[in-house]
Amino acid sequence: MPLTILAQITAADGKADLLRHELEKLVPITRAEEGCLQYDLHTDNENPGFFVFYENWETRELWQTHMNAPHLAAYMAATEGAVSSFTINEMTRLA
Repeated sequence: MPLTILAQITAADGKADLLRHELEKLVPITRAEEGCLQYDLHTDNENPGFFVFYENWETRELWQTHMNAPHLAAYMAATEGAVSSFTINEMTRLA
């Protein structure tokens, strides 16, 4: 069953540009991953330090593989201290 992910990331004060740069680096790598149907990065029009990934994956297992991928570990290291909040919602499409 396909899985939709809504990932919300808020930058720490003064870290929006660094975070945006690191998040943008994830897009082409992740879109090439097995099971990735959609991986779109958004930023809030009023708050440039608030980002949302809207993702669709073939299965939860393939999303879990993504979450353990080396490029995600590199992102975590590069953004140490740059994220003030991070929320993931695993969602199922209803209509």
